[in-house]
Amino acid sequence: MSFSEVMPFVTTAVILVFALLVFRRYIAHRRPYLLLWGIGLILFGIGTLTAGLYTASGFSELGFRLWYLCGAMLVAAYLGQGTIYLLVKRKIGSLKLSHILMAVLLLASIYGAVAVFGAELDPSQLEGGQLSGDAIVSSGVRGLTPFFNIYGTLFLVGGALYSAWVFWRKRIMRHRVIGNILIAAGAMIVAASGTSSRFGSSEWLYLGELLAAILMFAGFLEASRREA
Repeated sequence: MSFSEVMPFVTTAVILVFALLVFRRYIAHRRPYLLLWGIGLILFGIGTLTAGLYTASGFSELGFRLWYLCGAMLVAAYLGQGTIYLLVKRKIGSLKLSHILMAVLLLASIYGAVAVFGAELDPSQLEGGQLSGDAIVSSGVRGLTPFFNIYGTLFLVGGALYSAWVFWRKRIMRHRVIGNILIAAGAMIVAASGTSSRFGSSEWLYLGELLAAILMFAGFLEASRREA
């Protein structure tokens, strides 16, 4: 196997370690944002694992549907939702805005899952063997994906940059400034590589996902460490 074929498996390993650390911290602290980040990372890992299996073994209907739902559609939304739980404290009436958005995301996720698993597929549309959403030929399904990705990327990147700016302005916790910048950079890389894949240029997708996983993991470790 070439390095490009191995990359999705390497990314999956990085994400698995990352997710285990996040879930361990959730068990210790019971913070909703950690739970949502952990779920988002598991979705990310499913996406990279199924992509790796595609490069190694070829097209699988179940694998493709899991890749599209978890990796292409839902990852950014759940990571972004975690950031909403971390930063957004506003209430609408007696309900927290974060809870309302979570309910909407869950309903949208169910709708998206039904659409993806009910979609008609045509593997012959995958030009050059490159993994992309082109294999979905049912109308309307691929149009759902940008809403999830824009929602998630906006809050994940925006929240990380906002947090970095707050700590930088106050001249405190320099490690959190650096950590949040790394998280934002990783999120922007994976968003850019996913967008290039959507428009038919998927050669950088696996490299982008690996770099994104490493940067976000490093950013999380840096932002979470205690200063001496």
